[in-house]
Amino acid sequence: MSFFSSNRKKAQKYHEQGESHWDERRDQEAIDCYLKAIELDAEKSESYYNIGLVYKYQNEWEKSLKFNEKAYELDPEDEAARWNLAIAATALRKWKLARKAWIDNGISIEPGDEPISMNFGMTPVRLNPEGSGEVVWATRIDPVRARIDSIPYKESGFRHGDIVLHDGAAVGYREVGDREYPVFNVLELFEESCFSTFIATVEINTDDDLDKLQDLFAKTKHDFEDWTTNIRTICRQCSEGKPHKHHDEELIDEWVSERTLGIAAFEGQSLSDVFDEWKKITHAKLINIEV
Repeated sequence: MSFFSSNRKKAQKYHEQGESHWDERRDQEAIDCYLKAIELDAEKSESYYNIGLVYKYQNEWEKSLKFNEKAYELDPEDEAARWNLAIAATALRKWKLARKAWIDNGISIEPGDEPISMNFGMTPVRLNPEGSGEVVWATRIDPVRARIDSIPYKESGFRHGDIVLHDGAAVGYREVGDREYPVFNVLELFEESCFSTFIATVEINTDDDLDKLQDLFAKTKHDFEDWTTNIRTICRQCSEGKPHKHHDEELIDEWVSERTLGIAAFEGQSLSDVFDEWKKITHAKLINIEV
């Protein structure tokens, strides 16, 4: 066996050890093994890619970019390296590089050095995937950034209007009508919105009361959601796959007079005026607002 062949064999062994450490979430041990593999085989693109992957999930974007660039240089056919290169460039706001990387991935984006601001359609995104895993709806403004349209729970740390950086691989699906939407895990908050989240408890007599409240909200930049009827809790298996039928059955409407509303309050605009007007034109009651 030649010296180079022997080194490649040892490199593969270190690479496999790195993968085992990564599976066990022992990040630094994994990186150390991949680096040893690279020392023995400088063209081992998969080790460069895997180091970039570890750094991606640590949000170490400069390091992730460096190793994914090298992986892509060694293996231009590696689609995963191209995507992670583009994600890292986006996180670092290196727009010229990000645009080129997306173009290399076959995505129709104009070259340039300006931030990408397009409409890639609606998508569900998973906030804090290693924690509560709350899934909300958002509008994608580039392949891995989305603006949150829903009103997340306050404890999530995210708000209506936030722009988030999300991963490129789907982890689960949601269905709306006959269409299936992939769910993407959020990697980090990219840009904060101008909204704050309040929680209001109200008592209404009919759904028409909420329609009137919606009309009043429409005259402002505020927004609200009826959390009592439009939020469901599902198991992790369903959340990261396809929700089972029994979860769909949880959405069957039942009349509830006391409702919990999630409110996205726009900075600098009065919220109390809206509810004061609402109480004048309905028999609804505002029981409490939690700031």
